[in-house]
Amino acid sequence: MKILVVDDHEIVRNGIARIVSEEILGSKVQEADNGFDAIKIARRENLSLIIMDMSMPEITGLEVLKQLRSEAIKIPILILSIHPENQYALRVLKAGGNGYITKECPRGELVNAVRIILGGKKYISTGVAEKLAMRFDDDMTKEQHELISDRELQVLKLIATGKTVTEVATELNLSVATVSTYRGRLLDKMGMKNNAELTVYAINNGLV
Repeated sequence: MKILVVDDHEIVRNGIARIVSEEILGSKVQEADNGFDAIKIARRENLSLIIMDMSMPEITGLEVLKQLRSEAIKIPILILSIHPENQYALRVLKAGGNGYITKECPRGELVNAVRIILGGKKYISTGVAEKLAMRFDDDMTKEQHELISDRELQVLKLIATGKTVTEVATELNLSVATVSTYRGRLLDKMGMKNNAELTVYAINNGLV
């Protein structure tokens, strides 16, 4: 079976590849250091699984996932991220991902997630399972950041770190006008008036 590990940090990528090679018998592990190469490989290779970092330059793991699913490429995808589950796990599953774990997880959890997904199932931690159960409640019971788009969440997190609209635009490779539009939508959806309120919300909810 062919497994692709995608991460822009060589040490992390090599470490994950080594763990998978050691623990998953019969696996042939390939590596890629960016999302664009991951898409190219996924289009031409018969992969059994992609293990991919969420936060990569130019194109994120979530964006790669969405692109592959839009092309009807159904290769199982496990997202590995520095971000807590409450920020992205449900978004990954909703986009067609097969699992989400944090980079702080022990080796055993990574291996278990890989085996479960290779077995044809989705990997869902206890915390994510609880979040899924809560989705049966009305939207009013959800956290506000669960009701905004993926790009709006990115903008919110960057604004909360003190970046200006221009700096956010540069980091996300968007125009200043586009980022300003996203900021306006955030303020409207979340019922807030300025960046300070967005920042306080982000800090209180562990988004930064």
